[in-house]
Amino acid sequence: MAPSNQERAAREARTRLRDYQARQQAHSERIRRRVRDNVIAGAAVVLVIAGVTAAQIFYFDGGPGSPVASPAATSTPAPSSTDAPAAEGQNTGDVPPATLAENRSWTGTLTIDDIPLGIELDGAAAPQAVSAFIAQTQDGFFTGTSCHRLTTSGLFVLQCGDPTGTGTGGPGYNYGPVENAPADNLYPAGTIAMARQGGNGYSMGSQFFIVYDDTTLPSEPGIGGYSVIGKVTSGLDALKTGVIAAGTADGSTDGKPAAPAVISGVTVQ
Repeated sequence: MAPSNQERAAREARTRLRDYQARQQAHSERIRRRVRDNVIAGAAVVLVIAGVTAAQIFYFDGGPGSPVASPAATSTPAPSSTDAPAAEGQNTGDVPPATLAENRSWTGTLTIDDIPLGIELDGAAAPQAVSAFIAQTQDGFFTGTSCHRLTTSGLFVLQCGDPTGTGTGGPGYNYGPVENAPADNLYPAGTIAMARQGGNGYSMGSQFFIVYDDTTLPSEPGIGGYSVIGKVTSGLDALKTGVIAAGTADGSTDGKPAAPAVISGVTVQ
């Protein structure tokens, strides 16, 4: 017996309903996948932005030895590191013993872009920092590395000693506390000091900076300023007319030097 028109219509209606429900389910699944993909993509973008921001903060503000300029010397000299309360923290990694500095002056040559700089290190005033610098020099740690940061406004430093050339590298250990920071926060031209992270007196490693023009750097309560390990005794004018005069690669007042600024050797005795 052939189905009636009503039965055929009912079957067709059921078929259309099933097709409609299947299409709706497929559509809903596509929407869920799209929402999921958008969430994942959004999270990835956030992570990338956060990573870039953190890298910039670490390099320019919180990385080892990013000195922050002070517009002028304070009217009341800050206490020297020997007068300030001991900074909390501890050495990490295989830090060279402070006795390597032998409580004496060391002389030598630091060569940057074939410009020999006569240097003198004060092992009595900054025994831990000078000992680390001597150990790194004797290991040839600095040879072939590039100075990665030049500042030309407010503070006047050339920062070196990072084997990665990024401002985030070091020798695999960190030490402190700050030693031999100037009581008046003034770092005269020719000063050689150790770089460190802001707020962390135990973050020194291998990065150091050469002050090529008088610069005032703030001292942090309970931490101090920056460990002065010595001074440039000759060749500073040649460095200023060479590497410094070339400016930064991007023309900014704080960035990678336009000149290669490669350290070809360091000797001390």
